[in-house]
Amino acid sequence: MCVLMSIMGTRVVRIEDPVFLSRGATYTDDLTDERLTGALHLTLVRSPIAHARITNIDTSAASESPGVVAVITNADLDITPAVLFAMAPKTMARPFLAADKVRFVGEPVAAVLTEEAYQGQDAADLVEVDYDPLPAVVDMNTALDGDVLLFEEAGSNLAGALQDAEFDEHLFDDCEVVVTQEMVNQRLAAAPLEGRAAAAAWGDDGRVTLWCSTQNAQAARDEIAGWLGIDPAQIHLIAPDVGGGFGAKIGADPEFALVTWLAKRLDRPVKWTETRSENMTGMVQGRGQLQTVTIGGNRDGDVLAYRIDVIADAGAYPRLGMFLPFFTRQMAPGVYDIPKVESRARMVVTTTTSTGAYRGAGRPEATAAVERAMDLFAAEIGMDPAEVRKRNVVAPDKFPFTNKGGVVYDSGEYAKAIDTVLEASGYAGLRAEQAARRERGDVVQLGIGVSAYVEITGGGAFSEDASVEVHGDGSVTVLTGTSPHGQGHATAWAMLASEHLGVPIEKITVKHGDTDLIPRGAGTMGSRSLQTGGVAVYNASSELAELARTRAADLLEASVDDLVVADGAVTVKGTDKGVTLGELAQREQLRVDTVFDSGAASFPFGAHVAVVELDVESGKAVVDRIFTVDDAGPVLNPLLAEGQRHGGIAQGIAQALLEEVVWDADGNPLTATFADYAFPSAAEMPSFSLIEMETPTPLNPIGAKGIGEAGTIGATPAVQSAVIDAVAHLGVRHIDMPTSPLRVWEAINTATGGQS
Repeated sequence: MCVLMSIMGTRVVRIEDPVFLSRGATYTDDLTDERLTGALHLTLVRSPIAHARITNIDTSAASESPGVVAVITNADLDITPAVLFAMAPKTMARPFLAADKVRFVGEPVAAVLTEEAYQGQDAADLVEVDYDPLPAVVDMNTALDGDVLLFEEAGSNLAGALQDAEFDEHLFDDCEVVVTQEMVNQRLAAAPLEGRAAAAAWGDDGRVTLWCSTQNAQAARDEIAGWLGIDPAQIHLIAPDVGGGFGAKIGADPEFALVTWLAKRLDRPVKWTETRSENMTGMVQGRGQLQTVTIGGNRDGDVLAYRIDVIADAGAYPRLGMFLPFFTRQMAPGVYDIPKVESRARMVVTTTTSTGAYRGAGRPEATAAVERAMDLFAAEIGMDPAEVRKRNVVAPDKFPFTNKGGVVYDSGEYAKAIDTVLEASGYAGLRAEQAARRERGDVVQLGIGVSAYVEITGGGAFSEDASVEVHGDGSVTVLTGTSPHGQGHATAWAMLASEHLGVPIEKITVKHGDTDLIPRGAGTMGSRSLQTGGVAVYNASSELAELARTRAADLLEASVDDLVVADGAVTVKGTDKGVTLGELAQREQLRVDTVFDSGAASFPFGAHVAVVELDVESGKAVVDRIFTVDDAGPVLNPLLAEGQRHGGIAQGIAQALLEEVVWDADGNPLTATFADYAFPSAAEMPSFSLIEMETPTPLNPIGAKGIGEAGTIGATPAVQSAVIDAVAHLGVRHIDMPTSPLRVWEAINTATGGQS
């Protein structure tokens, strides 16, 4: 049963922002900690070739360069190559510095340590590496064929496969209409404000303090310890202010472990901060799926069967990205109650940057596929795409509902969400305007895209730690295992603590991302924070209030039942007799440590309508309006929730229209800078119409679901659909993302034979 709090829905301004907007954040590269005095600066020599054997490395000239303290190659390392994801084949481990072979442009080959940062690149340029080029493998189908192997000892380029059974050749026998489409869910660069960075300093006690930009300090600590073969207790990991992550900073990067090892080897602190070009070629990238969908049903609009076959790009060294098709398969049916569903995923290695999580991580790929399939089915039977969706969604009386991917949806009102967004957008009027433009043959046509989605949130980590302590001066400290990088946890968690303790939020300090202060924690990813970490803080604060009442009862000579906690004090009901929480803390530590475990994922959902204006002569599409229902249950702070929705919608639009990581046939990155990668600005974004709808989950006491990825998941297929819809009357049925002007123009000309 959801217990709605008085503070829910309160628009509290972010308490983090004054520092960010005045002094500025303290990112890893900004650290001035005395433990980093005299730190060396790491510059990595990176491969300019996608696939090659290394025949020789000459470091002599670099070693003589001004300011150089050491040049390290793989031959100097005493740490074994790292398996970057537990499920990855051990034969596909990544060396911290390339040994006999490089497998993607940007792979680290040597480490140059200099006294000053500016000396590093000059010295790195003097490292001479002899490469014997090998064929690159960029295309996923080519990788699957295995004619060129990245890891000969593995015997194939297959990093893993997911399938419950062989496909049923009779799956679509009962269908009047069957449509098949191959589509690309393209690679995306996470491109956070702050790239990757780390700094390490070993102490006389045999422990290392490691600062790094990560979304979960505790997991990063454990990963690095495992790679280095040391006890996690030897690592004190601190995440300073983190300038964005979007999933790409989940856990640790091999470079973080290398920095730690180098600091030990050279007996001096070491700092490393990558450049933007390094970030665009070295940081894990998102998406990267080749999908074949088949959908079948009857001409009345009932969908009877659906199949999705995925080939996923793991990049050169399998990381979390190789696991994300698991989520794609789980969420394959989306919001739809489809009688028969089949799915398969094969993950291949290619001579490209590794893939990992990116806002939504496997779930947007599932939604994009099934929503595209619904549009294709609707077009084939001549039915409005919104009507097809409403006809096939899971009915509200079926919850909790187990989908054909095997997951249990907790609660939902899918048809209501579609109806709500259609009404808000003036859908009937938009269709009328579209028909008029088509009748007139306008150069600028109107496209209307509809999407419905459900996503799984919790990041696979449903348990979270929290501690709440009142100090003698009445102030409060909250320790949380979540690790924010823009989400506003300092504000939200203070609101939750204030609800029970009556302490003003300006007197509440939230601390995170320090493994000595908070040894256990799951971090921030998968839209998990409020429903796990936030609820842990909420529960700990409630328990602390009860503890304060119990202790105050003896002091005030009153029954616990007659005491109330408010305004930072415990008072006897109906009197002014009381004691402050600070006074109780002066007598004895007033602290509660707790763990909350929801036991399962929650399933936020929603529906989007995107409206685009498309010039059929140039192919250029512009999003004119977008209307969104993103139902994540009761909202704690609308300002924070709206910020999450805005950011997600912007990234969804960006994937549909603009963003794509591209390599040439030789594996050379063609999008290694913001001059080449179509990264959107506010100028490319329309105004967002956010429609409210709240369906609580029964899985936690405040009913909250995740909100961080919802906008991305809904916006991408809605905008892609709108672009295709704008030219559907010309015979266009599909355009891969990004729906760039060139792709749109080519689709029009192919469909019309150049007669448009």
